[in-house]
Amino acid sequence: MKTNKLYADILAKQDLAQVEGLSRFFKTGKGQYGEGDKFLGIKVPATREVVKACWKETSFEDLETCIASEYHEMRLAALLTLVQIFKHAKKDKALQQQCVDFYLAHTQYINNWDLVDLSCYELLGIWLLDKDRTLLYDLARDGKTIWEQRIGMVSTMQFIRHGQLDDTYVIADIFLARPKPLHDLLQKAVGWLLREAGKRDEQRLKNWLSTRYTTMPRTMLRYAIEKFSENERQKFMHHA
Repeated sequence: MKTNKLYADILAKQDLAQVEGLSRFFKTGKGQYGEGDKFLGIKVPATREVVKACWKETSFEDLETCIASEYHEMRLAALLTLVQIFKHAKKDKALQQQCVDFYLAHTQYINNWDLVDLSCYELLGIWLLDKDRTLLYDLARDGKTIWEQRIGMVSTMQFIRHGQLDDTYVIADIFLARPKPLHDLLQKAVGWLLREAGKRDEQRLKNWLSTRYTTMPRTMLRYAIEKFSENERQKFMHHA
């Protein structure tokens, strides 16, 4: 039977001295957003090193084992490997489609903000650059978890990088229309992507905010205006 090198090499990086700190950082306590998640104690750079060495020989069967792991870092390794397979399959659209299908079929395991943010726009975002983006609108509006909803928003980072800002604003409006209160991690994601859109076209962001900032959740607004001048930030926050 073929060895799952990705799984074995990640397991070998286990560092028990780091487990407590990572568990605290990713809020795994009772009632917190990462409740019950388990860690091996591996920092992201070390995980990336393993992925770099293993991705070429990792099968989808191997990924299936890793993504379903109880360990956070093993799931991250699976996602980072999937991104590598996707990126290197530039002319193999069938393989890229297989990567996207795998990703969307396993969102129940993408259950923390880093797992979302380190994978979605490098995979879904790139895939959808020349395609219909209804999928992201549906995730934002109807995602079963806050993580699926976050995927809908954060995936637009890739569009922003290509100068395409429309989807970010439309999906932000989907979140603004949601019943309050909006989860803090969704507020931060929306605010972050609005800020990124503002770096491309600051006036467009200001125009968009001008009719919405008084009803926006404060965390979302604070993130969105972070790059504005001090006077402008004060003006928006004072009247919010």
